[in-house]
Amino acid sequence: MKKIEAIIQPSRFESVKDALREIGVEGMTVTEVRGHGRQKGHTEIYRGREYSVNLIPKVKIELVLPEPLVEKAVEAILNSAQTGNIGDGKIFIYPAADAIRIRNSDRGESAL
Repeated sequence: MKKIEAIIQPSRFESVKDALREIGVEGMTVTEVRGHGRQKGHTEIYRGREYSVNLIPKVKIELVLPEPLVEKAVEAILNSAQTGNIGDGKIFIYPAADAIRIRNSDRGESAL
């Protein structure tokens, strides 16, 4: 099993969610987050005053998947989140040692 964390632009969330659903991903955790990478934020004008936005709104999607689905999920995220512009996001992949479903104590892939 692997855990995938994808940080993406909020505007791309629906297309990423649909792409993951198409390949058979049943569950995910989604969090609205703020951060910046190389783009370092930007400046905006509000009511005639210029101010700096250092932390850009993003969406973090977390998935724990069986090994055979990992590459399909990464490809689905890449194809649906990629715009080619700076700030598209990142994907992180971690090993997941175990998963336990609290309701009935299922363990491992059967808990997913």
